[in-house]
Amino acid sequence: MVQPVDIVGERLVSFLPNLRRFAISLCRARDVADDLVQQTCERALAAAASFDPETRFDAWVFRILRNLWLDQLRRQKTAGPAVDIDEMHDLSVASGEAQSEARLALERVETALQGLPPEQREVLVLVCIEELSYRDAADLLEIPVGTVMSRLARGRKALSELTGINPEARRSSP
Repeated sequence: MVQPVDIVGERLVSFLPNLRRFAISLCRARDVADDLVQQTCERALAAAASFDPETRFDAWVFRILRNLWLDQLRRQKTAGPAVDIDEMHDLSVASGEAQSEARLALERVETALQGLPPEQREVLVLVCIEELSYRDAADLLEIPVGTVMSRLARGRKALSELTGINPEARRSSP
């Protein structure tokens, strides 16, 4: 008989890249994000019996991660400063012009994304990168769907302005 912890464990393993992306978007430090993902896995495995297979696994585990992050933020108010992802110089880039240009473009987008208000950044990551529905993102963030849509629209607009992308230029006129 398959135990709930086995089901959750299997899903967690395949979902680790998604958790790590979301964790990095929240805390902006890879080492902190890795610790957050590990804590999330521990908490999810400990609570495996409470997972309802009829619900979305990704929303459940993202909520665990986000709650852990919020707890950590509360604790950090009395602690010292965190390491910023921009200070991580151990990132390597493959040689070649195309890869270098792609890395620079990605860094511009990442910088722009980190410059957004946390509310917009969370919604953008959950909906555009992690592909949660508006409803699932709203449930996870405990806000109305309309607020998700509003934050997403403002976040997309701000991101396009910060990166120099002009979506209006690519649209054809009627």
